Amino acid sequence: MPAREALPEEGDLVVGTVTSIRNFGAFVTLDEFANKEAFIHLSEVATGWVKYIRDHIREGQKIVARVLRVDGGKGQVDLSLKRINDHQRREKIQAWKNDQRASKLLTVVAQGLKMELAEAETAFGDALAEKYTTLFAAFEAASADPKKFQKEHGRAAWVGAFAKVASENLVPPHVTIRGTLEITDPTVDGVDHVRHALAAAEAVDPEAIVVQYVGAPRYRVVVSGTQYKQAEDLLKRATEAALAAIKSAGGQGTFSRA
Repeated sequence: MPAREALPEEGDLVVGTVTSIRNFGAFVTLDEFANKEAFIHLSEVATGWVKYIRDHIREGQKIVARVLRVDGGKGQVDLSLKRINDHQRREKIQAWKNDQRASKLLTVVAQGLKMELAEAETAFGDALAEKYTTLFAAFEAASADPKKFQKEHGRAAWVGAFAKVASENLVPPHVTIRGTLEITDPTVDGVDHVRHALAAAEAVDPEAIVVQYVGAPRYRVVVSGTQYKQAEDLLKRATEAALAAIKSAGGQGTFSRA
């Protein structure tokens, strides 16, 4: 999405570009807020005593900082480099990159529909960003399952165009998780009971779940999907179905997560 016109809020993480360095601090333009200027005081550049500011920051550097203070009347924003950790920095940079890519993809969609980018944002981009949390997440959803995306959003011309651009430019995220079932049944019909239990596991979602023979009484359950949380849920449901089936038949079983 394009740069926002409003100022950030106190506590926000922002992406900026260092434009000027002085002995007392550094001036930064905010990439996500129409290049509005912000300031990082020397005391907020790094933990501990900073002897030479250029040992920590340089002109042209892309940085992630935390907003300390915002004066809306003066349009002044004060930032801190030292009040974020590496994990927060990586996450923010990745989110910013995703936003940049989503904006470029939306431009392609708009061009295909013979619309201006701003028009596409108003017509469907802003609503998608709200529904999926971010516009990039909407593109990911359309890439992962174009048919489902089109079914959910109807027959408008932009829906097919959006799904097409998503499918052509994004590789759907893919996760694979697994665990091991150990199931036994000493009864006369035990083999059939085990087979039924394994079938119950796969029946939870035949397209995403595969049960592999490791060596009796051990069987590997493999679940594939586009979202980790969804895959974990399927693995849980599949193993519970298998264990319930074997126990109801008089056998017993356990599950261990790989």
